[in-house]
Amino acid sequence: MNFEFQFPDIGEGIHEGVITKWLVQEGDNIEEGESVAEVETDKVTTEIPSPRSGKVLELKAKKGDTINVGDVFVVITSGAENEEEPKVQEEDQVEEETAGVVGQVVASSDVIPSSTEGASPTKKTSKRKKVLATPVARQLAKDFGVDINTVAGTGPNGRVMKDDIHKANEDKAKSEDKTESLKERKPRKLTISDDMPVERVPLTKIRKTISEKMSESRFTIPHTTAMDEIDISRLHDFRKKYKDILKEVDDVNLTYLPFIIKASIVALKEHPEFNSSLDEETDELVLKRYFNIGVATDTERGLMVPVIKDADKMSLVELAKAIEDLSKRAKENKIQLSELKGGSFSVTNYGSIGGYFGIPIINYPESAILGIGRVVEKPIVKDGEIIVANILPLSLSYDHRIIDGASGARFLNLLKELLADPDMLLLKG
Repeated sequence: MNFEFQFPDIGEGIHEGVITKWLVQEGDNIEEGESVAEVETDKVTTEIPSPRSGKVLELKAKKGDTINVGDVFVVITSGAENEEEPKVQEEDQVEEETAGVVGQVVASSDVIPSSTEGASPTKKTSKRKKVLATPVARQLAKDFGVDINTVAGTGPNGRVMKDDIHKANEDKAKSEDKTESLKERKPRKLTISDDMPVERVPLTKIRKTISEKMSESRFTIPHTTAMDEIDISRLHDFRKKYKDILKEVDDVNLTYLPFIIKASIVALKEHPEFNSSLDEETDELVLKRYFNIGVATDTERGLMVPVIKDADKMSLVELAKAIEDLSKRAKENKIQLSELKGGSFSVTNYGSIGGYFGIPIINYPESAILGIGRVVEKPIVKDGEIIVANILPLSLSYDHRIIDGASGARFLNLLKELLADPDMLLLKG
């Protein structure tokens, strides 16, 4: 029996992708877990593995085509018989309170974990996943287009009930409505004189997403930005003392960024509103008790923000290694989707390419982002004397709905205290 492989829901609200490369041809024999296509989504380029073994009978899309989640894009021959879902003709035929649990459903085409270029073939896993759900809930999930495998059941033993499906569908609708409200803004027509030489370059999927996310942040959050210059002469000497040793012994590139992230975490703990999100529907400030730091990274495909998870539990050396590893893999297009989500606060280091001051845009739905400029030698007045100091410029953008200007100044003052004195940073960090 032929198996119609649908483009899977790979999470993070991804609804479509562009086929950038077919990795198989019609007539090829493939194994379960073998990648069939490379697809560019709005977040990453990822390879899509086959959920089963068989012969490729038909490729239903061309390179460059856009496919939506749920679209059949590969047909695979297989001798395996697919179990049919139990059908419910009328909802009142099966009562939630007395309905039996449907024991197993085919889950292979619903959620396929993403892979990265150059990754080894995934190991074979079970094609079936036990799902506790009533037939009514299962039918509702089909009708609403809700992936039942992602729904947390509230019934006995975690059974998915019809109310769970209704709630999941409402959450899905709210997410889609928010996206649509941004898309409803009519774009302004660009008028350029016909006699002027121009070249039109189509936006890539990721560049479109960057455009949408920046617009979402700017139109949703009233930004304000505080700036300051910090004398880090002592930190400069401290780093200079150890960077060559660490490079030789541990092959670690010790930049200023690990120190800045470490100081930021101390400041986030003392000023938790900067490590939060505003829930507009409930009028609640969601204070995050974790410290996942996003590091904006310039890549050939556009801006990406890989996230250092649990950064507060890392040493300076561990932070340096994590920054280097994530940034390198992001630039090589080997970053995984899971490494681009879950951030609570972000930093962007435009100083690495020569920038001094900037006004960074918040990575929505976070509440703040720290912009880092290049360190320069400047004359300053200290204790009544003019001296040459190493100066670090910082720009802190934050959500003015939930953070006042005084708090922004206090946050920067604490960063100034910590970065000016490496010993104090190590004691508090």
